[in-house]
Order: sequence, then C-alpha cells, then structure tokens
Amino acid sequence: MKTAIVNARVFDGERPIGPAGVLVGDGRILAVGGDMPSDAEVVDAAGATLLPGLIDAHVHTGEDSLALALTFGVTTELEMQGMHTRHNRAHIEDDDTLADVRSAGFGLTAPGGHPSELLPEGFDIRPFLGPGGRASAGNGAPGDRRQAGPPPEPHVSTPGEAVAWIPRLVASGSDYIKFMVDDGTVEGHPGLPMLDQATLNAGVAEAHRHGMLAIAHALTVDATRMAIEAGVDGLAHLFMDRPHTPEIIRLIADSGAFVVACVCLNASLMGMTGEALADDPRVSRRLDDRWDKTLRGSFNRYPQGRLDDVLASVAALHEAGVDVLAGTDTSIPVPFLGGLAPGASVHHELGYLVRAGLAPSAALHAATAATARRFRLDDRGRIAPGLRADLLLVDGDPTTAIGDTLNIRAVWRRGARLAG
Repeated sequence: MKTAIVNARVFDGERPIGPAGVLVGDGRILAVGGDMPSDAEVVDAAGATLLPGLIDAHVHTGEDSLALALTFGVTTELEMQGMHTRHNRAHIEDDDTLADVRSAGFGLTAPGGHPSELLPEGFDIRPFLGPGGRASAGNGAPGDRRQAGPPPEPHVSTPGEAVAWIPRLVASGSDYIKFMVDDGTVEGHPGLPMLDQATLNAGVAEAHRHGMLAIAHALTVDATRMAIEAGVDGLAHLFMDRPHTPEIIRLIADSGAFVVACVCLNASLMGMTGEALADDPRVSRRLDDRWDKTLRGSFNRYPQGRLDDVLASVAALHEAGVDVLAGTDTSIPVPFLGGLAPGASVHHELGYLVRAGLAPSAALHAATAATARRFRLDDRGRIAPGLRADLLLVDGDPTTAIGDTLNIRAVWRRGARLAG
C-alpha cells in the first residue's frame, strides 16, 4: 500500500523546499513532488511540516528507550557505549515500533578509567541488564534472547593493546570505534586513569586502517586537543571546562572533525534539570514515572561550569564551518544520570542549538542530514526518492519556530506509521 502525504511544508534535511506531496511505499520514499497516484492512501498534512526522522547522535539505550524515542520522532539512535552492535540487533532492525540503532559497542578506555566513576558505590546495575548483560534501560524485563552476547570491553594501557583491540571490536560488530579521553575532571573525579597520547594515536590509526570512524569522548579542552591530534573523525561531546579560544576552534575546524554538542548533557553536569521540559504536556504524556523523575534530575557533577560558555563554543564552531550534530547522552532512568530522557531530549537539544545562534533549519539539519552523512548512513536523514521512509510530521513550522518539533502529529519508521 502506498501513502501520499499531501499539503505539508517539507524540510528535506538540508533546507525547506516548500509544499510538496511525498509518496511512500515498501518502506521507502518513492517520490517528492508531482502528482500522487489515485490509489494511494492520502494523509492530509495541511498546517504541518514534514521532516526526516530525527537522529540522536549520542545515546546509551535499550529496547524500551528505543520505543520511547520513536514516539518523539527519533527514528535512529547512535549508541556510544552499549550492546547494540551489528550481531545483536537484527530483531530491532525489523521492528517498526522501535527506533533503529547503531553502536560503538564498548569504547577503549584505560583500566579503571571512564565511565567507571559514574555509578555510585553500591549501586546495583543488574536490574538494568538483561541476559548476557544487555541494557534494558530500566524496566527489569528480560532481554531478547536472540542476542549474540555482550561485545567485549576493551581496557587498554599501551599502543600495542589498543591496536590489538580494534579488529576484535570490528569482528564483534561495532559500527564505529569510540575512545575515552577523560581524566575525570568534569565528572568530579580528577586524576582518573586515561589513555595517553601514544595509545590514542595508535588506536585511531588502526581504526582508520580498518575503515572505521574514530570518535572520542572528550569533555575538556585538553582532551579535545589530544583527540584532534590523534586524528579522530568526530567528538562525542563538546568541552565544557573553560571558554573556547580561537586556537581550539581553528584546530577542530582544520581537522574536519564533527562535534556532537550534547549541550543538554553539559547543562545536566552543571546541575540544571530538565524540569521545564518534563512539565510540557507534549512531553509528559509520553513519559512513565521513571523517566519523568529522571528528566527532573541532573548529573550535577560540575556546578562551576558556565552554560553560556558552552553555547558560545557551539556558535563559534558553527561559524567556523564545523559540523555540529545533535546528541543527548541519554542513558538509564535514574535521577543521578538525569536531566535527560529518550527522544524528548533531542527536542531539548534542538532548542539549545537555536539558543546558541543556529537558525532553526541549521539545528534541524544537525539532527537529520548532517548526522546521517557524517556517520555514513546513506539511506536516511533526508526526504528524497529511494531513501528510508523515516518521517516526522509536526504541526506548525519548526524551520521558523524550533519548539514546533514537539507538536507531533505522526511518525513513520520505514513507512510504517506508529500507532497512537
């Protein structure tokens, strides 16, 4: 059955293209513009804007989180530490009630290094895990038993160890390789063991030798400089320990690396909650009690940080031509990792990007076509013939008022309209 979405404004992932009919069938976009066939089911989208499905470029997820994200129009999540590697997600790829997912598996880190400091002593992670160690994102339900098992956890302290781990991660189904470059400063654990420059350099070079993207977790200017020196393709965070300088902006821009800003995560680390977002009825009606409480919490690890500095850094990077991507770092529903919730926080992040000075269309680009291009997802992120029919229909016009992204009228994943 074909579906014709008519009378909508269309943002194609790159730019607004004005009113156009979009024809969907067999999970793909068949046509944009032109006459729609008479036998197609018609969706009258008058007064609404059709967008590509949103992409969250930084999550740690589970199946209930993937389901929740989809209700917010997030059709793809990019996992930066977790279980959803290629061999573990066939059932997800075929389930149109869940957002699609790609994963780094586990990132290379020093023994005893990040993220070991994030969980309080005595915290029982087991209720958040399914069989084989798979994150179930908090409902305690059994994981899907079709899994191949958890991917390996690469703790490394020498260049040789880093090089040896890369083919293991590739074989285990990682879609890209992540490196933890973090001395714990921002998380309230200064002096945390971390990768040294030689080990990072060797690991990144080996990832590239295997044709893999190399992505660095870096929350400080010094860690960012190390990652850029190593030749990473992207940064999974924006530094937040000090204001930017022309030198660090130029270094990132000249490298060609992208930056997943995760402003909403930085705000949470500074102690800012997502309470205002949780109070929005467009959000609250989709959240259960666990995620409502989590969104109203915060990390609160770095209260001395300045959000205005982070926003100014976003603006400077964008002005310098750096691809700033939309990501959240949403993980599990516990308030001490709070201020974030699957799907909802992508809309929060879009608001932060606009607050930093990006035009609404540029913010939308950061959550659609730009992320798809930088992560080599050539089948999504835009509204164009032949691509996946991952679509979000919202009332109003978010290309002029970014808050309209939460006016969700309909979501399609591979052309299947989400119920409810």
